[in-house]
Amino acid sequence: MADALAMARVAVDNGISHILVTPHHMDGKYTNHKADVIQRTAEFQAALDEAKIDLVVFPGQEAHINGDLMQAIKNDDVLFADETNRYLMLELPHGEVPEYTSQMIFELQAAGITPVIVHPERNHGIQKKHELLYDFVASGCLTQITASSYLGVFGSEVEDFTQRIIDAGLGFVFASDAHNLKGRNFRMQKAFAKLEQHNGAEMVTWMQDNAKKIINGDDLEPSEYHYIKEKKKFWLFR
Repeated sequence: MADALAMARVAVDNGISHILVTPHHMDGKYTNHKADVIQRTAEFQAALDEAKIDLVVFPGQEAHINGDLMQAIKNDDVLFADETNRYLMLELPHGEVPEYTSQMIFELQAAGITPVIVHPERNHGIQKKHELLYDFVASGCLTQITASSYLGVFGSEVEDFTQRIIDAGLGFVFASDAHNLKGRNFRMQKAFAKLEQHNGAEMVTWMQDNAKKIINGDDLEPSEYHYIKEKKKFWLFR
């Protein structure tokens, strides 16, 4: 709990007042059942209040895409970003985009669920085939970009790809995706400062508003988007 409270203080110092807690769920390694997440989040909120840390936490999950996901939703073992069960934080495997992804997205949407694809900038399948992300957004999905990716924590290639996703209008919200106080800490202020420098203050406001609307289960304002531009290549002639 001491480490969690220390991270909470860093979050507040970064201007964060509300956090959606999203442990991995059904990813082959971690299983964090809905009831357990709700209980532990409530315990953490009580500890925050006792420590007088001005932070509100909401229970959530990053639900890994798999063949059992729809049944888990029917069994009421999946948490959404909002209380109306509209926005689902959907995680793809890092190494690929499974062939059944489009079908799963269709089934989720048929059930009234809007998938929010998390950290697509780090997915190897999307990195290799950019149009996949465009197709997902065109079908009605949203995306959540990791602030650390945008700031180069995962390397310059991921940093560049993240910027191109944003430039294409395919990035809807930032997330800290903080795991610890060292390598994967809160970097939201720096990410928004960079975003304002590259894409303007209106983009910052738009992404911040999107985050609030997702948490509240509200509609997002329509926006323009296009295919991701290829990375510029430079040739050295002699």
